[in-house]
Amino acid sequence: MQRPTDTTALIADASPGNWVDRHAPEAVRPYLQLARFDRPIGAWLLLFPCWWSLALAELARGRPHPDLWYLLLFAIGAFVMRGAGCTYNDIVDRDYDGRVARTAGRPIPSGRVSVVNALLFGIVLSLAGLAVLVQFNAFTIQLGIASLGLVAIYPFMKRVTFWPQAVLGLTFKWGALLGWSAVYGELAAAPLVLYLGCVLWTIGYDTIYAHQDKEDDALLGLRSTALRLGEATQRWVAGFYAAAAALWAVAGVLAGAHLIFFTALALVGVQLAWQVATLDTADPANCLRRFRSNRDVGWALFLGLIADMAISALAGLA
Repeated sequence: MQRPTDTTALIADASPGNWVDRHAPEAVRPYLQLARFDRPIGAWLLLFPCWWSLALAELARGRPHPDLWYLLLFAIGAFVMRGAGCTYNDIVDRDYDGRVARTAGRPIPSGRVSVVNALLFGIVLSLAGLAVLVQFNAFTIQLGIASLGLVAIYPFMKRVTFWPQAVLGLTFKWGALLGWSAVYGELAAAPLVLYLGCVLWTIGYDTIYAHQDKEDDALLGLRSTALRLGEATQRWVAGFYAAAAALWAVAGVLAGAHLIFFTALALVGVQLAWQVATLDTADPANCLRRFRSNRDVGWALFLGLIADMAISALAGLA
């Protein structure tokens, strides 16, 4: 069968007219798609827990703003490591992806990137992530390396459990620990509670995302919370989101957050409630939009923390 040559039409869940399709040279475009640089929502969802944790740590010690250098390091690290993780995931899942309509156009199953070249590309991205990690203290370096076991097993979880989203949450939200440790060189109750909340948040939004593939997954013998929860998805996602917001509130209390943070958290609760109330699991476009809207959650909570830090410093409360 002849491969399609219009690469801009191959990636089903990429936004039309994204910068990769519009501006990237043809030779590098498949690699940027492999790293999901045309679909950055995943990198944002990886980054925000890092920024939240960093801001909570700085708030707890009375700083008026987070360390800007650390914010930049986490941003670079999130984007390159998400790219490395997606590359590894696509190598592992290449045979399955080629049999699913939404993923058949990805660079490896479509034949635009070989497995060897994908592996080399993933190694380059991983080395870039390592270069970022070693800028932090020794405890944070060790903590970052400790996440690699979860990264390694995650792509295989959909073969053995209906709860791969839980493993994704444990893996993808590790940054909720790293931000705090980058400041203090150790962990405490606040980042641990923040991390647990982020894990539940991930299970919720990735269950929504997984409903796009549930028919194909069932035919291929793959598992997901979308298949496990079925028509009860809205109730379960509501529970995951409510528990996540409650844990984030506890993390804020433990870190000494003030009213502005809890106001932002209330707005986050409204956004999460909108996702649940308007979710149509039979409509892939509906699911994708609600999944992507979690970037709004990330920004709202982060900006709430920034405002809390700044206002508290000005008022002499911190």
